Amino acid sequence: MNNENLEQKYRKWIVLLSVAIPLVVVILFGVNLKKLGFDVEPLTFLPPIYACVNGITAVLLVSAVLAIKNGNRKLHENLMKAAIGCSIAFLGMYVAYHMTSDSTKFGGEGVIKYVYYFILVTHIVLSVIIIPMVLVTYVRALAQVFDKHKRLARITFPIWLYVAVTGVVVYLMISPYYV
Repeated sequence: MNNENLEQKYRKWIVLLSVAIPLVVVILFGVNLKKLGFDVEPLTFLPPIYACVNGITAVLLVSAVLAIKNGNRKLHENLMKAAIGCSIAFLGMYVAYHMTSDSTKFGGEGVIKYVYYFILVTHIVLSVIIIPMVLVTYVRALAQVFDKHKRLARITFPIWLYVAVTGVVVYLMISPYYV
């Protein structure tokens, strides 16, 4: 299978996942298992864990860029796979938390409230946009179309890094208001 065919083969999966992941998250975000009558304990211990996972993702992304700049392709590949794994783990924990716990309201007032909501909204919007970008960037690496991979990675990296870092910032800003 040539490189063009490999990209074509994964295109349908990329589109499917890029639509399905945000849709499933929105649907599951609205499902509260306790309110549906399930006897589940709130997973209130998860937010600091998934915030740390976001922080680890940011470190992995920066380390991966440094690895490729130093010519270490295998290390870069492994770090990127780990970053993708961390993003998947984050998503699972985030959904599990929101399915077992009530959402926490931000309690800050004044300018900090607007700062918080700006960071939160940009984080959420970019977290949806980054899904197909990461998938296409990854498939281009798999297909060994490194010129296209590199061009897209230059855009994907800062957005993904922003999403990872702002995930930590959002947690730090809202953590005083967790019950």
